Amino acid sequence: MIADFHVHSKYSYDSILSPRSILKVAKRHGLNCIAVTDHNTIKGGIVTQKLNIDKDFLVIVGIEVQTEIGDIIGLNLTEEIKSKNSIDAIEEIRSQGGYVILPHPSRGHKLNEYVITNSDAIEVFNGRSTVNQNNEALDLAKKYNKPFAAGSDAHFASEIGIGRFNINFRYNRQGILFPSNEKSILGEHSPWYLINLSQIIKSVKTKNFTVIPKQIFDTLYQTL
Repeated sequence: MIADFHVHSKYSYDSILSPRSILKVAKRHGLNCIAVTDHNTIKGGIVTQKLNIDKDFLVIVGIEVQTEIGDIIGLNLTEEIKSKNSIDAIEEIRSQGGYVILPHPSRGHKLNEYVITNSDAIEVFNGRSTVNQNNEALDLAKKYNKPFAAGSDAHFASEIGIGRFNINFRYNRQGILFPSNEKSILGEHSPWYLINLSQIIKSVKTKNFTVIPKQIFDTLYQTL
């Protein structure tokens, strides 16, 4: 099964991607499974899962919750994660029988032993991370003997599936068996202009317009 475990919908503050589009594009890009992991909410995952009527395609309800040490992904959830403290958030995920993924650990994180050791898998490829950041994530997973995960970190349709991996499901597809083989990881990197564009969307949706000029400047600068 080919999966992308890091997709954002319009329920994130930096995406306008509809759940219907996510399903349509994911299948077109050859995926069999996606995890919708919106920022601080499971709404996008729930809506996408309800819209999915394909028994051969699996939608996992997830969240990317912002904590004091950086983002933490929770998968297989039925309730919102309310805590923004990393230890409490992990406990909330566990209490639902969910899985804890450490996403892009070399980007925007202040890691500690507790978070690393209590993660079920480490995202060793993220479509919006640099080559060096992904390599550092892979080294971290190997150091702590953690299984691998991969995701596109998609905020736009064209990004869905650019970070993906082969994964097995057990116990009637309810249990996730994460790989520990680098050959299971496949990926390409997101274009820089889409990363900037999602930041502009964030500025508009959060009404924090002060950062828009900088994002536009950065975009224009990179075209020179």
